[in-house]
Amino acid sequence: MSEHPTAALDDVVHQRHRLGILTVAAEVKRVEFGYLKSTLNLTAGNLSRHITVLEDAELVVVEKGYDGKRPKTWVSITAAGRHALAVEMSALRALLERHGKSG
Repeated sequence: MSEHPTAALDDVVHQRHRLGILTVAAEVKRVEFGYLKSTLNLTAGNLSRHITVLEDAELVVVEKGYDGKRPKTWVSITAAGRHALAVEMSALRALLERHGKSG
């Protein structure tokens, strides 16, 4: 018997806000902190904490700099982050297929 698809879910990636950060970051070269904050409807502190978890897992990199005189923070997904996201999406697809067959 094969392993249940939920076994492939990664606690770091699967958390709703972190999954949101990874999916948005995967759509662009890099994403600005303020955009993530508003898009995901998070406070700055909450978003920072989730980004730190992803950064510690080496799934994203954070770049600080300036846009003119305004300080900015950008987040980019790493190759490991893209892989982790692909594995997560595959597990979710397998769950959807399994659910569809049982109904």
